[in-house]
Amino acid sequence: MSGSTPAPIDLGPLSFGCASIGNLYREIDDERAQLALEAAWDGGIRTFDTAPHYGLGLSERRLGSFLRQKPRDEFVVSTKVGRLLAPNPDFDGGRDLDHGFDVPDDQVRVYDPSLSGIRRSLEASLERMGLDHVDVLYLHDPDAYDLERGLAEGLPALATLRDEGLVREIGVGVNDADVAARAVREGDLDLVMIAGRYTLLEQPALAELFPACQERDVRVVDAAVFNSGLLATSSPNSDATYNYGAVPRDVLERAQTLAATCAEFGVELPAAALQFPLRNPLVATVVVGTSRPDAVRENVGHMSAAIPDELWTALEERGLIPADGRR
Repeated sequence: MSGSTPAPIDLGPLSFGCASIGNLYREIDDERAQLALEAAWDGGIRTFDTAPHYGLGLSERRLGSFLRQKPRDEFVVSTKVGRLLAPNPDFDGGRDLDHGFDVPDDQVRVYDPSLSGIRRSLEASLERMGLDHVDVLYLHDPDAYDLERGLAEGLPALATLRDEGLVREIGVGVNDADVAARAVREGDLDLVMIAGRYTLLEQPALAELFPACQERDVRVVDAAVFNSGLLATSSPNSDATYNYGAVPRDVLERAQTLAATCAEFGVELPAAALQFPLRNPLVATVVVGTSRPDAVRENVGHMSAAIPDELWTALEERGLIPADGRR
């Protein structure tokens, strides 16, 4: 693998994404956040992914409060760098809803992918979480600010921190498969987190990203496998969201066809959506996040549900997934 780590970190098949406990879209209280995290832990999940961006540090604080009660050698935690948090000089009691988080906008995000900026970001994250180290560090959405600077400064900076032993593995986290492929080719990464680009519904990551990962021995962390909720139920409808927006008619029809095919074999669509990515050996883990404890338990159950090989064969034969689910 890339870098100096002698063996890749075992992330487990299902990881917990912590954006929701940072008040993504809606405000929740500390108790509900802790119950969601406890449900994940009780379900056997041991990898937790967060970021300063999630609720302007709220996600990290809540995750840290939970993880400090657990043995440090029993969990894996990842966070992200590239966005520093700084006091908002214009704060007047507003909320961070323009960025999708229902928290006071008393801080602002400052893009800084430099080595010094990434060091400061990691130090601040560790302070918020109350931990002495994280296992994985991702460069977060460099294409949302300045992609050229992010790749030129951020990727070498991450490698420096790994070489210094401050983190075990490094990666990049983005929504764009082409950007992810470029980061894999230009950096010395262990992991790439891609959101919504390799799912049961669609697999654009197979074009450039997965071949680059295969060539460079980089593992894939697959996030947003429900495509923002469209595949989270066995009865997709027009009220669902797709890539954080309304569902186009043709996309909805494809999701409904997937659901109907799954139903023929007695399989829930969310179970197939969760398990599909792991059929590809490049995928190290699937990341799913929710603030609802019952939904966490449902996801754990879906991940362990029995799925007959005949379903995958039928999906392939009907052109709904690539042949053998890998190409």
